[in-house]
Amino acid sequence: MSSIPNPKLYETTRCIAEWFFSSFYDYSQSGKGNVPSAGPVIFAANHVSFYDPPAIGACLPRQINYFARDTLFKGAFGKALLQIGTIPVARENAEVKSLKAIFKTLKNNGAVAIYPEGTRSPDGQLAEPKPGAGMIACKSQATVIPTRIFGTYEVFGRSHKIPKIGGPIHIAYGRPMTPIEIDPGKSHPERYLEASRRIMARIAALQPPAQSAL
Repeated sequence: MSSIPNPKLYETTRCIAEWFFSSFYDYSQSGKGNVPSAGPVIFAANHVSFYDPPAIGACLPRQINYFARDTLFKGAFGKALLQIGTIPVARENAEVKSLKAIFKTLKNNGAVAIYPEGTRSPDGQLAEPKPGAGMIACKSQATVIPTRIFGTYEVFGRSHKIPKIGGPIHIAYGRPMTPIEIDPGKSHPERYLEASRRIMARIAALQPPAQSAL
């Protein structure tokens, strides 16, 4: 399945998402100044809710390519996902085509959002990361922005059939991580897992503003 990305559709979708979160939740951010305006960027975030992808990018001016399981790419909805730059990924195993799409995006100075934990948290707590995020970071040499999402689990966690309206949602963007900070080197016995752990440690260190009720 292929489709040409439509920047105008992405921007329209982003504006709708920003309106939605700002209208129905106490939506706030910190550290937006840490986000580069250009160049290859990986937003590495915790994952607790279906809300996470749009919540990460709704307040940012640059386009972010997200991932979604390949079973969602059907009909008009699937076409729309492709047009806003969403990358299909196999549910159990990231396919070669998906990884190629990720690296192509980063090579073209794009931005992607990935989740080191690999799946949504069942309880809202941070989990042990998988090596995939570390591998992408090491091989792409892209700047990584540790990103922590607060509040989305409480309003639309894994056990929720429908979202709860109201409540605080905060997105914290951390200091950029360089490839040198992330990559332990080719001689490390668990190179990519260690890289993911370093990224996850920086995510865990992020906190919302002290005055937040989160």
